[in-house]
Amino acid sequence: MKRQPMRKTAIQLALVVVTALFGPAFAQDSTRTLSGVQVLELVRKYHPVARQARIHVDKAQADLLVARGGFDPVLGAYVARKRFGGVEYYNRTSPEIVIPTWYGIEVYSGIDNYTGERLDPTMSKGQSSFIGASIPLAKDLLMDKRRAYLKQARIFTSMAETEQRLFINDLLMDAMEAYWGWVSSYNVYQVMRTAVAINAERLGLVRKAFENGERAAIDTVEALAQLQSFQYQETQYRMQFRNAGLALSSFLWTDSGAPYNLPETISPPATWDDQQALKDMELDLNALLTIAENSHPALRVYDYKLRALDVEKKLKFQELLPKADFRYNHLSKGYNAFSSISESSFLGNNYQYGFKLEIPLRLSAGRGEYRKAGLKIMETRLEQAQKQLDLQLKIRQYHNEYSVLKEQIGLQLLNYANYRKLFEAEQTRLGNGESSLFLVNNRESKVLEAQQKLIELKAKFFKTAYAVQWTAGLLN
Repeated sequence: MKRQPMRKTAIQLALVVVTALFGPAFAQDSTRTLSGVQVLELVRKYHPVARQARIHVDKAQADLLVARGGFDPVLGAYVARKRFGGVEYYNRTSPEIVIPTWYGIEVYSGIDNYTGERLDPTMSKGQSSFIGASIPLAKDLLMDKRRAYLKQARIFTSMAETEQRLFINDLLMDAMEAYWGWVSSYNVYQVMRTAVAINAERLGLVRKAFENGERAAIDTVEALAQLQSFQYQETQYRMQFRNAGLALSSFLWTDSGAPYNLPETISPPATWDDQQALKDMELDLNALLTIAENSHPALRVYDYKLRALDVEKKLKFQELLPKADFRYNHLSKGYNAFSSISESSFLGNNYQYGFKLEIPLRLSAGRGEYRKAGLKIMETRLEQAQKQLDLQLKIRQYHNEYSVLKEQIGLQLLNYANYRKLFEAEQTRLGNGESSLFLVNNRESKVLEAQQKLIELKAKFFKTAYAVQWTAGLLN
């Protein structure tokens, strides 16, 4: 007598579960979504580490300006006077300008005005002027500290820009790990929320069927136990989703430099798992290996280090050379330093010159510094080779994982579809009175597990695609 009402109730239960479980879990507002591309752009613009990387470049440019200061002309003056016992010993005024040049030669010019009763005999009394040059003949001829510091400052400026790319590349990968963890936890949480809503409605129908005498009391216990199990899982996934939101929030900052707390009302786009999003990425293994070898910021940093060390080695080589400096002044009466140039030859008249020679007898310091500079270059080249190998291995590992995940997603889609068919078949049997609520619940649990696994695989797949780009240095 109760067969028809019980079958009607079973059919109602089946319709509730099927339409809710396989329909959209929630309605999304397109204006309240956050995509991976948006996260990358926000991190690039506003994250403190990205801003610090730009400051690092600015500091390198400031150091370059400091190094250029070594070639700035220097204007100086010496003023001295001695008067003792009513006697004007001397009164000296000597302004001078020195102009450094790139090749170690210093050009200078100045004027002298000596007056007094007891001047040094080597001093030219009255007004005179001079123009001259100081020329290194051995040490500091091909390289000196000023040129070395300027060359290294230029190299370090380029290296700072490369390091900025490296910092941002690593930062963006960390952000992507947080983002896809958030996407995964959000979608799994929504699946469980839907399952809880379905089972709450199912419990209500089972209780009504029990009150009408259509179902056994144990069915209400079965439905309640399933609901409570899903409610427990929902709280777990809600906590994971909130924690994932906090982890993602640590990468989100406003343009004013304030941290941004991601609200729970913001969700991933409904098309987050569309693989068309990967169409702009370079995911060919051979191309990635070539790109990494030629342009990965970590390897380019080593190139700049080697260039800077090569400059240092050239500078240290100067310590092996004798210091031989020649200084020549052309002298003129009065304040016109060029007035007597046509009247005398280079060493004919109106000149002053000096020659200075110094050389350590054992050159111990020079030999040690030069050797150490060569060892630094060897050490850096070994580090670069090891880094290149590590990058190649990482690229291959992540690319293998990417390929396997793509295959696993295809298998999991089939697995999920099969569990759905089994579940729907069990629903049909329940509607025909040939099955039990226990078996339906068991099938439903398997469907949810397969769905959650599929979501996690897809999120991991996208994260790995970004990891492949990261290992090749392309996220920046």
